[in-house]
Amino acid sequence: MHNEDKKLRLEIDGMHCASCVHSVEKALAGVPGVDKVTVNLATEEASVSVSRPVALDSLRAAVEEAGFRVADTRQALYGSAREDPTERDMKHLALARRRMVLAWIFVLPIIAWMIPEMVFGITWPNRVTFDIGMVILALPGLLLAGRGTLISGAKAAFRLSPTMDTLIALGTLVSYATGLMAIAADVGVAPVILNYAGVSAMIMAFHLTGRYVEALAKGRASRAIKHLITLGAKTARVIRDGHETEIPITGVAIGDLMIVRPGEKIPTDGAVEEGESHVDESIITGESMPVRRTIGDRVIGATVNGEGLLRVRAKNIGEGTFLAQVIRMVEEAQGSKVPIQAFADRVTRVFVPIVLGIAVLTLVAWFVFPSQLAIVGERLSSILPWVNPTVSPLSLALFAAIAVLVIACPCALGLATPTALMVGSGVGAQNGILIRNGEAIQAMKGITVVAFDKTGTITEGRPGVTDVITYGGTDENELLQIAASVESGSEHPLGKAVVAEATAKGIEILPVSGFRAASGSGVRGEVGGDTVLIGTPTFLSQAGVSITEDTMQQRLEAEAKTVLLVGNVGRGLIGAIAVADRVKPEAAEAVKALRALGLTTVILTGDNDETAAAIARSVGIERVIARLLPEDKVAAIERLQAEGKTVAMVGDGINDAPALKAARVGIALGTGTDVAIESADITIAGGDLQAVAKAVRLSRATFRVIRQNLFWAFFYNVVAIPLAILGLLHPLIAEAAMAISSINVVTNANRLRRVRLGEGGR
Repeated sequence: MHNEDKKLRLEIDGMHCASCVHSVEKALAGVPGVDKVTVNLATEEASVSVSRPVALDSLRAAVEEAGFRVADTRQALYGSAREDPTERDMKHLALARRRMVLAWIFVLPIIAWMIPEMVFGITWPNRVTFDIGMVILALPGLLLAGRGTLISGAKAAFRLSPTMDTLIALGTLVSYATGLMAIAADVGVAPVILNYAGVSAMIMAFHLTGRYVEALAKGRASRAIKHLITLGAKTARVIRDGHETEIPITGVAIGDLMIVRPGEKIPTDGAVEEGESHVDESIITGESMPVRRTIGDRVIGATVNGEGLLRVRAKNIGEGTFLAQVIRMVEEAQGSKVPIQAFADRVTRVFVPIVLGIAVLTLVAWFVFPSQLAIVGERLSSILPWVNPTVSPLSLALFAAIAVLVIACPCALGLATPTALMVGSGVGAQNGILIRNGEAIQAMKGITVVAFDKTGTITEGRPGVTDVITYGGTDENELLQIAASVESGSEHPLGKAVVAEATAKGIEILPVSGFRAASGSGVRGEVGGDTVLIGTPTFLSQAGVSITEDTMQQRLEAEAKTVLLVGNVGRGLIGAIAVADRVKPEAAEAVKALRALGLTTVILTGDNDETAAAIARSVGIERVIARLLPEDKVAAIERLQAEGKTVAMVGDGINDAPALKAARVGIALGTGTDVAIESADITIAGGDLQAVAKAVRLSRATFRVIRQNLFWAFFYNVVAIPLAILGLLHPLIAEAAMAISSINVVTNANRLRRVRLGEGGR
């Protein structure tokens, strides 16, 4: 079997730390034909890009050779249906819980037996029985509950690619061995040594507890993608052979006519052929207000129909749907890496071998310099009850070495960035912000300039009525009715805009006769017995309609609006209608939010300077670059970046594709299934400009969490390892601290769910 697609996603079992990630990446990268490998510890998946067909068995064999297992293989870009990952995660969680419970079943008796000795110095019933009992009780905790960790650690050691499991395995086995040595000392065949066999089982119990809590936290972190995958409709009602039939969603074909009743999910992407309703698109756009959809409008699969019955013609199915694109984009973002992680990756590649070396050196140093190393412990023994400088040098050496092995763990380093990316990209998707890769998150937080395309981005991209001015006692609705009735015979975009405005306001279009159009000047027709003219002042004047100088008309034209004068041959001038490519309602607020974040805004357009300046003034944009061809926009962005600016470009994602690629971060405004995912680093699903500021806030918050996670992961090891070397950390405390550090970075990442992306959010 071969994979002929460009990208494959592998579910990997057995990864527990950053060293595991490095081992899997190295193994997969060595397979001929593999271009790029990204392994995500948080999602336990590998994303493999290939340049030519690669045998899946080759990839599986490489992973298994590295000591791990491919649990599942599925195409990431095309093909197989997606499965709900919740079931997989529940299995992992159940296994982690069983191991934890089994470990504590044997550890609790150990603790109860050790308390009299630790608190009162009573070894019950005697030393020999105590030592033998610790060895017997500890064995099930290691071999049954901790078997997976021991086997994984041993395999990694034999491959000379040690991992966190190797450190835990060595720490617990060395601790257990002290119990056997203590028994030998009890019968006089070995030097006196403290018995840490019970401690070995406790270390394993703490380790497995940390794994369980970590699995819980990781499950919460991945909720967004799980939620997206389960959103789709399971069935659809379609018209087949003239009859309405309910079929599984997998049976829907392009071109099928689907019936969507009020309150039901729209099965797949399509266009409305009959009916009118409001559709809840919050799962895609993050906006809670339903959107009106009527004949000809496109609708998105998995969104919820409101009050009306809709007949929808299926346009996209399966992997071609907008929801599938969103899921794929979120998965790609979660599987990618941010540039800041490169340093952490370099550290983790050598981390475990260095820790093993430090443990060996610690062991040797306590034999060679016992008195010098014990000085600090002697001074602190009164406040640290586990520090006992009077025991044998061998006990002190083993105590310190074991603590070094179990305290030093690259797990927190491995989880620091992917968990933050996982949560951040999920939060973005829930708010209609689709982030293509981790690099975009890091770049977005550092942008200084946001450049906007004008047409279709700042404006709606089509002419619309902006102002209605009446004369001679005519009211607005009457003027619109007269104008729209005449323009109903016109094919000109300005005329269509007038008709659309009247229709949107529910104004009846009256019959028109004698319609005539004068190219470049205007139109005329008879409505209700009156001759009506619509067009330029010259066109109306030539027909005998008196036109006086009007400051209102001059003001509208100064705002780059086209003014259509409306005249009645018998009554004279009755009104004026201004038409322009209307600014989006949210544009001014969006620009205001960006400026509040300290960003400079620029408008890039092919329009003339006057029109561009008028649009810029109306929304508060500070800088205008006009008269640009599409290729000129790329040069304009390059000039801005040459000035030392970090530029994010916002465009429609199709005509602006070169400019989006040229900018440090390209942001495409998507509408429905026309979203230009391939041309941008970030896509705003609903096309709401205010989401651009939300994307900046999300980027800053996500990167802040990543930096916090990396700092605490490094800081923890920098502080803890020296304490362990000096014999000041009990192995149990060391193991608990190690587990807490991993849980901490995942929990910190989950805090992103509470970040406020709206105005005022950080």
